[in-house]
Parts: sequence; C-alpha cells; structure tokens
Amino acid sequence: MSTLRKHKTVAKNRKKRLDRPFDPAIVREARTLSRRYQVVIRFDEDCNEYYGRGLELPGALGDGKTPDKCVASTRAAMESVAAFMLESGQTPPAPAAEGNRKIQLNIRVTTEEKLLFEQAVRSSGQGLSDFIRAAALGRFELH
Repeated sequence: MSTLRKHKTVAKNRKKRLDRPFDPAIVREARTLSRRYQVVIRFDEDCNEYYGRGLELPGALGDGKTPDKCVASTRAAMESVAAFMLESGQTPPAPAAEGNRKIQLNIRVTTEEKLLFEQAVRSSGQGLSDFIRAAALGRFELH
C-alpha cells in the first residue's frame, strides 16, 4: 500500500474512533437537552448506593453514594448518550415534561400477558407505558 493511501486510511479510521471527544457544539446541545431530562433514582440497601437512569434515555445509567452524586453521574451519562445520538444523526427524545401526552389509553390483558409485559419491561429498563409506546410506534411510522 502506498504511503499516501495508508495515510488516508488512517485519517478515515481516526474519525470513527470512539475515544475522541465530541464536537464542542454537539456537547453544548446535548448538555442543554440532557438538563431537561428526568432522572429516576433508587437506593440499593445491599450495596448502600444510589442507582439512576434517565427517564427519556433508560440506557443512560449512573450511580453514587449520595442522591446528588447519583443524579450528577446519571446526567453525565445522559449527556453522552444524547451527544452520541446527535453526532450519529439520530434525534434524541424530547424531554418527558414537554411531551404533552394528554390522552390516556386503557387496555385489558390476561394475568399471563401482564407478567410477560413486566418481564420484558424489567429487561428493557423502561417504564411500562414507554415500553409499549416504543414497541408499537417502532412498528408503524406515524404521519
């Protein structure tokens, strides 16, 4: 391989590295957005530690010995997830408080179906409403 081609390949791969920082403009946008997200925390008595997750970004996880440290850790994770989404061309979810969901939908399920929903929800890290909404809306494109 010529030196020029090798240099271009290295430069191209460098752009895709995961350990590089985000563009500062993306970080500012992600920080502004993640500050409006909600943090859900719980205390684990066995570990004597708080664990948090983003309500809008359930995959963004944090922890800490105090509630404040847990929230700060979780917010940092949400900022990183939002920055990644912005950088990769995805649209981060709107803050839940701005969702303006005013219509309630009630469904009836069997006991077995309820257990299956709960099991699926536990593994997803989401709330039941968000899980069902994401599953249904992921199958159909709304216009």
